[in-house]
Amino acid sequence: MATTSDMAPTRRKSGNGRSATKAETREQQLESQVVQLQHDLKAISETLSKLTGEKVGEARSLATSEVQHLRERGQQMLSQAQDQMGETEKQLKDTIRDKPLTAVVAAAGIGFLFALLTRH
Repeated sequence: MATTSDMAPTRRKSGNGRSATKAETREQQLESQVVQLQHDLKAISETLSKLTGEKVGEARSLATSEVQHLRERGQQMLSQAQDQMGETEKQLKDTIRDKPLTAVVAAAGIGFLFALLTRH
């Protein structure tokens, strides 16, 4: 007949078997949770990439439209400046034709002032 001491190691083995099974189950649960977290992180990364791409596209579109708007505005301002210069040139020519002596005196005066300013 078996003694108590003979049976005790058998109990320990079955107890260790249960602990080992519980540990394996916990380990499997942890592994499945880690895998699930990895999938979640991948999904979050993909979503962020899409959102970032959309925002970059929106910013690029906005910048392009602003550049186009500024270019058109600059062309309008350049055209207006050219028109004003044309008008001023026409008025100056008309004034010189009407009063040539006054124009010569004015040019000489401007030349004299320019010479004084650059001399110092």
